[in-house]
Amino acid sequence: MWNHYVDVENEINLIVQKEFLERDFFQTLKAGQYTMKQLRHFAIQYSYYSRHFPRILGAAISAMAPIDSWWVPLADNLWDEAGRGAVGHSHEQLYKTFLKSVDPNIQLNDWGMPPEPMGNAVQTAIETFLQFFHQAMPLAAMSAVGLGSEMFAGRIMGEIASGLSHPNYQKKQSLELLFWHCHADEHEPRHYQLCKNVLIQYSKPEELAIQWEAGSYIARSEATMYQSLHEEMLLLDA
Repeated sequence: MWNHYVDVENEINLIVQKEFLERDFFQTLKAGQYTMKQLRHFAIQYSYYSRHFPRILGAAISAMAPIDSWWVPLADNLWDEAGRGAVGHSHEQLYKTFLKSVDPNIQLNDWGMPPEPMGNAVQTAIETFLQFFHQAMPLAAMSAVGLGSEMFAGRIMGEIASGLSHPNYQKKQSLELLFWHCHADEHEPRHYQLCKNVLIQYSKPEELAIQWEAGSYIARSEATMYQSLHEEMLLLDA
């Protein structure tokens, strides 16, 4: 039985440690053991995840209660994705600086998309998130965004930035990591606090149980995406 919100946070943090950071993708990245061909696959696949993330936020907003204290935190997050209205500053455009630093010769179409299609790892994650939010009640939806993503997104993106800084990756070409650093240092902690301001108002054991169930489900779905990406990357050199 859940008694305190912080207990749910602590359990989510255990998922992050054991099912993200101690698993293959993060360990291999941190050790500098991916080839540039494999890293290129990751960069391309994550570009699809990044460009679909506004759709996921939109689905989450549609599941919110029609009360501004519920949907405004997610709308603020979506506004960040849009670069807060500044032309050329959307996260889609920011991500391109990383993608092109991994492969300076990559050919993007008029919409900025690479020739390689989206793979199963990212596609499954996106479909899982969208299906969840289409069916979720407001508290579960807010928990999925807050506890299941934003609470640890800054940590995850910081770990990716740290891993990409390994000399094995940087010695061949200088990788542009601003996309990862700005999420880790500024955006995600603020996004989580906005969600948490809502979630901490619901502290009954049964409400905390809903928060845990939704948060852990979405967190584990994202962890599965990274593990599946790792497996896709290994197949490139099989």
